[in-house]
Amino acid sequence: MPELPEVQSTIDALRHAGLPGEVIAAVEVGWPRTVGGDVDTFCGAVVGRSVCEIGRRGKFIVLCLTLAPRAATTEPASPGTANFVRSPDDSPGPERGWMLCHLRMSGRLHLVAADEPREGYERVVLHFASGRELRFVDPRKFGRLLCVSDPEAALSHLGLEPLDDSFTPRKLHQALGGRRRAIKPTLLDQGVIAGLGNIYVDEALFAARIHPLRRADSLSPDDIVALHTAIQQVLRLGLSNLGVSLGYGKSNFRLPNGASGDNREALQVFRRTGLPCPVCGHPVERLIVAQRSTHLCPRCQPA
Repeated sequence: MPELPEVQSTIDALRHAGLPGEVIAAVEVGWPRTVGGDVDTFCGAVVGRSVCEIGRRGKFIVLCLTLAPRAATTEPASPGTANFVRSPDDSPGPERGWMLCHLRMSGRLHLVAADEPREGYERVVLHFASGRELRFVDPRKFGRLLCVSDPEAALSHLGLEPLDDSFTPRKLHQALGGRRRAIKPTLLDQGVIAGLGNIYVDEALFAARIHPLRRADSLSPDDIVALHTAIQQVLRLGLSNLGVSLGYGKSNFRLPNGASGDNREALQVFRRTGLPCPVCGHPVERLIVAQRSTHLCPRCQPA
């Protein structure tokens, strides 16, 4: 479930809590598939390294790890933008590496004291020399922590970053042009736009007054401008509210300190089936698009 706002809110919270600068003293792997199946290789790639910085690309959290202790970078990028934590003199090699974290459906990162009681779903635990731990909690076991030598190459399949300055209506038009699929699955395609998921696509299409089954290549220039504005608005709102906590029980999204996101009350149509549309009062409807539960107002978003 975690999408761009939830991932970025997690990163911001980890930065604020002082994750950059921590040294990994030991690793505990409770579910080998979380680290790609090769536990020894994963542990060998991270133990003894310090967390230099933490960034994001799409829905991926990118941790920069270095062997030599170095001052942590605490200056965050502009909210929501992708940042690879790489300076001009950085190059892949034995002294520097990166860890990619994808939360998938139920993953969460908790930065806590070592004596903090556990939940029982910790798939990987990074033990820091300071006495704190970074726990990857993932009840449904779909999340991944993977070490790579070059994050740009590993994530080269990802599309546009919707909150970067480079994301313009023209770039959106180019990304959608010639695509005959319905607009919703097109926006969900991480190779088109990175970071969007079911929640924020439904919210953006409602804000832009576009039916989720409209063909992507049928959007007019005005539709493109409206959709571009809507995508950025719903993502920035999600960021300001620290994400959405919509799951059930242990699968609910939480921030590294255990707090929930507050964006649920700001949602206009997602999971509001039968409730009045906040614009026209018509009941919100639910349908299935590309095997995904989809919410819309049929009056504000005519087919």
